[in-house]
Amino acid sequence: QVQLVESGGGLVQAGGSLRLSCAASGRTFSRYNMGWFRQAPGNEREFVAAIGWNTGNTYYADSVKGRFTISRDKAKNTVDLQMNSLKPEDTAVYYCAANSRGIISRPSYDFWGQGTQVTVSS
Repeated sequence: QVQLVESGGGLVQAGGSLRLSCAASGRTFSRYNMGWFRQAPGNEREFVAAIGWNTGNTYYADSVKGRFTISRDKAKNTVDLQMNSLKPEDTAVYYCAANSRGIISRPSYDFWGQGTQVTVSS
């Protein structure tokens, strides 16, 4: 069974940085896309970034392009999201997700973590 465990959320002032990490276990992820999504109260879950585990190809939502960077460490089985120049509108619960069906930005991934709260104060 795939397990995804996020860490690194917290409270930060606008303009600051946070780094989220997702520890993945349970299988080999060589054919997987790994993604980060977020959900603010009253909003639908939205795509933030994704990375192909083998290829390292990265994909970003327009709202975070140039500010966020997704990366993966094959040796540690982790996927990180470095978030810079944070804005109050980035406040949300952030989820790590995995899928082996080639999905990039649709929130129909197969496996999800429990989420970590990110709060950006103005």
